[in-house]
Amino acid sequence: MSRSVKTTAIGIDLGTTYSCVAAWFDQHNRVEIIPNEQGNNITPSCVACDDIEVLVGEGAKNQITRNPNNTVFDVKRLMGSKFSDKRLQEDIQSWPFKVIERSLEKPMIVLEHMGTEREFSPEEISSMILKNLKKAAEEFLGTPVTHAVITVPAYFNDKQRQATKDAGTLSGLNILQLINEPTAAAIAYGLDKLADRNHPPQKNVFIFDLGGGTFDVSLLTITKDGNISVKAVGGDTHLGGEDFDKAMVNHCVEEFKKRQNKDISKNARAVGRLKVACEKAKRDLSSTAQTSIEIDSLYDGIDFSIKFTRARFEELNAGFFTKCIEHVEKCLRDGDMQKQDIDDIVLVGGSTRIPKIQLMLRELFDWKQLCKSINADEAVAHGAAVLAAKLSDNGNKTVKDLILLDVTPLSLGIETNVDDMDILIPRNTPIPTTKEDVYVTMVDNQIGFTIQVYQGESRKTRDNIFLDQFHLQGVPPAPAGEQKVKVCFTIDVNGILNVSAELVSTGNKKGIIIAESGKLSKDDIEKMLKNVVL
Repeated sequence: MSRSVKTTAIGIDLGTTYSCVAAWFDQHNRVEIIPNEQGNNITPSCVACDDIEVLVGEGAKNQITRNPNNTVFDVKRLMGSKFSDKRLQEDIQSWPFKVIERSLEKPMIVLEHMGTEREFSPEEISSMILKNLKKAAEEFLGTPVTHAVITVPAYFNDKQRQATKDAGTLSGLNILQLINEPTAAAIAYGLDKLADRNHPPQKNVFIFDLGGGTFDVSLLTITKDGNISVKAVGGDTHLGGEDFDKAMVNHCVEEFKKRQNKDISKNARAVGRLKVACEKAKRDLSSTAQTSIEIDSLYDGIDFSIKFTRARFEELNAGFFTKCIEHVEKCLRDGDMQKQDIDDIVLVGGSTRIPKIQLMLRELFDWKQLCKSINADEAVAHGAAVLAAKLSDNGNKTVKDLILLDVTPLSLGIETNVDDMDILIPRNTPIPTTKEDVYVTMVDNQIGFTIQVYQGESRKTRDNIFLDQFHLQGVPPAPAGEQKVKVCFTIDVNGILNVSAELVSTGNKKGIIIAESGKLSKDDIEKMLKNVVL
C-alpha cells in the first residue's frame, strides 16, 4: 500500500554488499525503512546483465552462480580508485567479472549485454543500485523522489566521495549532502537517547562500523541539546565481511587442490558457488560452533564437503580482527580519550555479529556491555534519513535542533620540496573549515608556482594520494625567498576540497575544486544517461 508524504528527501546507505533506503514520516514522527520489491529492508548491492535485461538487487544476486562473469558486486571498492591500486588489483584477480583500465587509470567494468560487450564505469553501476532504491522509495511514498542524503565511509578520500556524488547525479537524485556512515549511525543512536529525560548533559560514544567491504571507527560526543560532535575517525576502506568470505573461499580452494589435485581458482562458476556457501557458513558460525559446506558437482563432477568450526574461521581471519582493534585504539588516541571515558560502544554493520569481534571489543573496553539497541543493518540509512529531513526542513523539534560537527578523515597538504608533504589541514579537523599558509619562491627569478595537492598521513608525498595540481604563473623576477604565494584550503560539509593560491605581490589568483579532477564531466554524464540500460 503506498503512502503519501510531503517530503521527497530520502536517506541512502550505499553499501558494499547491501544497501538500504529510509525516509522521515511526519505523521508517525519517526523514520521508516523502505522495503524493496521483495519486501526486504536491505537490498544486495549487485547488478547483472543477461540476454534480455539488466537485473539489480536480489534478482542479480540470485543468479550469480549461473552467470558469474556478468554479475557485478563490491563496486564500492572500485569507486574513485585507480586501476593500479595494489589492493584493487588483488580484488580484480578474485572477481569473476572483467575489469579493464581506461584513460587516467580509471577502472571500467566489462559485461555482456544482449550479445555485445559493454563497458560501465563504477559510477554507472552504483547509479543503477541508487535508481533501484529511488524507485522503491517512490512506490512506497507515493510521490516522486528527487533529493537524497547518501552515506560514505568516514575514511573515504576526496575522489571516492566525488565518485559517489556522480553516481547520485546519474541516478537522477540531487545530493543534499554526503554524510559519513558512523556519523549517520550516531544520529540514529542519538535521536532516541535525546528524547530520554535522564540523558546526561554529555555522552562519549564509540561507533564500531564493520560492514561488507569497509570498516569505520568514530569517536563522538553527543550532548543533551542535540549536538553531535565527531572527535576522531579511523578505519580501512578495504576491510569487511567480503574479506572474511574470501579467506574461507581460499581455504576451500586449497583443500580441494589437496584432496583432488585440481586447481579451481580460475573457474568462475565453481568459485562463485563456493562464495555463496562460505557466506552462508560465516553467518551460521555467528550462532553455532560448527557448520558444514556441501556442494554437489563443484568441479569436473566432483562433490565437495568440508566442516567449518568457529575456531577455524577465527584463525583464518585473525589478522583482520586484530587490525580492527588496532584501529579502535588509534582512534581513541587521536581523540585524546581513555577507554574508561567511553559511555557507549555502538555496533553497526552486519559483520559486527561475529562473536570473536564482540569478544575482542569487550575485552578492550574492560568487559563493558556493547550497545546493540540500534539495527546494525539499518542504522546508517536511518541516520541519513534524519539528516535528509532536517536539510529539507521537515521532522520534529529534535530533528530540527540537531547540530552535526564532523571531521576530515585524512590530512591534506601540498608538496613543497621534492617528495615533502606540508600539511595545511590535519586529519580529524572539524569541517567545514578553511586553512591557509604562505610559501616563498625556491630559486632566483622563479616565474611560477606549481601547487600539487595530496591527501594522507606520510611526510613523503609518494606514500600519499595525489589529488590534483594547478599552476600559478606571472611571478615577477626576484631573488629566491622574496615572492610569496598564499595557499588556501577550504573543505565543505561533504568533505570535498577547494584549493586556491594567490600571489601576494600582484593579487594574481587561481583556484581549483579538487573533486572536479575525479568528477565526471557534464558530457560524460549526459552520454551515460543516454546509454543507460535501465
